[in-house]
This record gives sequence, C-alpha cells and structure tokens, in this order.
Amino acid sequence: MDVRELAELISSPEAVPGSGWVAGVTGAFAAALVAKAAARSEGWSGAGGARSQAADLRDRLLELSTKNALVYESALDALEQPGSDLAGALGEAADVPLALAEASADVALLAASAAECADGASRPDAAAAAALAAGAARAAARLISVNLATMPGDERIAAAQRAVEAADHAARAAFMSEI
Repeated sequence: MDVRELAELISSPEAVPGSGWVAGVTGAFAAALVAKAAARSEGWSGAGGARSQAADLRDRLLELSTKNALVYESALDALEQPGSDLAGALGEAADVPLALAEASADVALLAASAAECADGASRPDAAAAAALAAGAARAAARLISVNLATMPGDERIAAAQRAVEAADHAARAAFMSEI
C-alpha cells in the first residue's frame, strides 16, 4: 500500500482505522525519526543506544496500533449488543490508548535527548519527532477520556494526562535545543 492508499483508507467511512491507530503509527514514525537522527550522528556517543531504544519504541507502538484497532472494534460491537460487557470493552479500549500515550511520551523524551545530543543536521528531525510524539500522546489521551467518560475518577485518565505533560515538556525542550 502506498501513502495515498493509506490516506484513502484512513479517510474512509469505516470506523477502523481510526484516531487511535493513527496516533500509534504517528508515535512509531516519530520513533523512526529518532532512530534516523541517531544513525546519522557519528559524534554522539550515545547514538547506538538511542537508536536501539527508538527501534524498540517504534515496534511497540506499531503493535499497540494494531491492538488498538481490535479493541476499538470490540467496543463498537459491545455498544451494539444488548447485554454485552460494555464496561469491560470500554476499559480495554482505554488500556491500549494509555499504553500508546505512555510509549509516545517515551519517544518524545528520547527525541528531546536526541535534539540536544545528535549531530547538528539531525537535530531538526529529533525536534520534529518530539512534536509528533507529543501529538500522538495527546490524541491517545483524548480517547481514554472519551472511553472512560462514565468513570471520571479513573486513574488511567490521570496517567494519560501525566504522559501528555511529559511529552509536551519534552517537545518544548527539543525545540529549545535546536536553536
């Protein structure tokens, strides 16, 4: 599938892939940019470790994206079937986006480090990665608040907000490092 076909699939009237899947893939692409920045930074002593960590985060986010699409479909099915375990389906539909938000925050933190330590030409990629990861974390956190709207005191909402705050802070730091 080329990029245009992917964009058509996302913009289709089908429920999946939806914003959770897109957030996860965006976080994965951000991690890939961090890996690129590390790979292109011969002067950064920690580049190898950062590249490995970025690749692990990329793979985790891609797995979570797929899982998010599945739990979202399950939640939609539960909404349509009387007597189903709707609370359980919505809870699972909050767990996966929480993992997406937290992993995206980790990418943003790693990107901020890369924006500071990578070779000069790679720093803009790292800063962009931090911004993309922060956006992915924010999108995933929104899904959690929607899925848990009937449970306002749920700890997952607060955990997602902490992930967003960490990602936003990292993105701001990454852009300040680039200057």
